[in-house]
Amino acid sequence: MPDAIWSKSELGRAEIETRALRLKPALRMVLLLVDGSRNARDLADLSAQLHAPEGALQELEALGLVVRSDMAVAHDGVALSPAAERFRVLYGLMSESVREYLGLRGYFMQLKVERCADVAELQALLPALADAIGKARGDAVGRRWRQGVEAAVPPG
Repeated sequence: MPDAIWSKSELGRAEIETRALRLKPALRMVLLLVDGSRNARDLADLSAQLHAPEGALQELEALGLVVRSDMAVAHDGVALSPAAERFRVLYGLMSESVREYLGLRGYFMQLKVERCADVAELQALLPALADAIGKARGDAVGRRWRQGVEAAVPPG
């Protein structure tokens, strides 16, 4: 069902916080993109831009981390505002990318990500993170990463 809307299950939200399942980084990035407002088609497109494996959404569903739903719900059962959801997704993508691409060398970059208080601050940090990824993994990787993140969480 390409038009079905997907959100994280309670188990999926717990996985974001605990990392108990030790998901592969690309699969974790797809889990971060599942926000209760995107349909399967959009998630597949974004996953491809982030170079996630085909069938990532189905794999997350099989693990019980995502479910079809109508809207994203926070831990306390209150619907998240679009800005709060965008912050959560962008923060998660950037934090995960620091770990995946920079490792221990990304310590100071991770501190910068953690100091961001809103989406605008995270988006202002995107070029620096893309440059750091480019230095660590090659300019083409840094450019593709930034394009993928900007496609996943467009300025708004």
